[in-house]
Amino acid sequence: MGAPSQPTSQHIFNASSNLLGICFLILTSLKVLNINSKTVIDEITMLATFLFLCSCTLSFLSIRNKTNNSIVLENIADVIFLVGLLLLFITALLFSFNMIH
Repeated sequence: MGAPSQPTSQHIFNASSNLLGICFLILTSLKVLNINSKTVIDEITMLATFLFLCSCTLSFLSIRNKTNNSIVLENIADVIFLVGLLLLFITALLFSFNMIH
């Protein structure tokens, strides 16, 4: 096998750190709008925040690691990122439907 795909880890790191900021923005918006105690949106967003933080950490470690373990770290970061993205999508749907009512 060749060297690990470093640009992929860098993209995962960049995207997950940006989405981590969006999760914090959603949590702040829920608090300001005073709807955080009425829905499960904040719990789902908090889980997505944790997943994006894990994805950031693993992709960073993959970039810094020069061994074959970096491929494993990159793959785990990728899967965690996708799960976090799915949760963020669910959060956006719930947030939208809650704002319509």
